[in-house]
Amino acid sequence: MPLISTKGVYGLTAMYELSKHQEDTPMQIKDISANANIPQNYLEQLLSKLRRAELVKSIRGARGGYILARKPNEIKIVDILIALEDDIKIVDMKADNPILNIFFDESKNSMKKIFDISLDKLDEYQDKYNEFLHYSI
Repeated sequence: MPLISTKGVYGLTAMYELSKHQEDTPMQIKDISANANIPQNYLEQLLSKLRRAELVKSIRGARGGYILARKPNEIKIVDILIALEDDIKIVDMKADNPILNIFFDESKNSMKKIFDISLDKLDEYQDKYNEFLHYSI
């Protein structure tokens, strides 16, 4: 079973789309869905969870949609994943062996540190991707 489910992947993708959009204008769900290739019904459920976690705000009306609740540099990837996945889990249950439980707890904390970067840091991966695309021999 993967560490991050489709909820986490799709939700993080939607948040990244919102982070690239103009801060002061809401992005409609159909646009997020199209840009991120996420089924719209599923995206609505994810955005609802992200709204309850106060990571996005919804704006009603004809020109409504979603915006980030804070600046991208103030939103951590780990917070997005925890809002969607309920927690970052290495295992689903405690082992009978206390040594393994300590190992799993430390592993979980290490995973949280890996994802403890802000949403705006994903732009660095865009730069890496661009370098990859422009590689020449």
